[in-house]
Amino acid sequence: MPTEQRSRPSEMSAWLRVQPSLTGAVPPGEAVERPDDPVPLFRKWITTAAATGVPEPHAMTLATLDLDGIPDARTLILKDVDERGWAFASSRSSRKAAQLDAHPVAALNFWWQPVLRAVRVRGRIQEASVEESAADLAARSAEARAGVAPGEWVLWRLLATRVEFWQGAPDRHHTRIVYDRTDAGWSIEEQA
Repeated sequence: MPTEQRSRPSEMSAWLRVQPSLTGAVPPGEAVERPDDPVPLFRKWITTAAATGVPEPHAMTLATLDLDGIPDARTLILKDVDERGWAFASSRSSRKAAQLDAHPVAALNFWWQPVLRAVRVRGRIQEASVEESAADLAARSAEARAGVAPGEWVLWRLLATRVEFWQGAPDRHHTRIVYDRTDAGWSIEEQA
């Protein structure tokens, strides 16, 4: 292919460039807080997203590493978040379970387009107790529990080492608040 043809954008590229972006609106009157720990800020952001009508604010992308170390991602539902971490669940026979067993690290991404907010979380993975996994399964609907063998359901927690809160702005002057875990707790940095 001649060089001049490669330098021109494709039809898809041209189409993508004209698609609207950052069409949401920042929640009115809400400043970006910086508590000492990221969990309270995350809880505030997810409940604000729900209160402003964001559909399925608990939906997240979970990225893992496959057995060859290649990234793999899928959408799951957040089950809980507290000082123990961000919780999610699936069957022990799933591909993600094998990946988490081989490489117990992961990343989560939440995107709440209507309020121009995203949260990225990454860290180590820890399997919850058998009792916690059973309780999570019991909380599911009867239809969702059907066919799940005893001990097949697993609840995991992502123990965050880094959490990034991104507040978009139509003028492209976005705000990023980054929490990095240290031996003493969390360091907090604002990035442009």
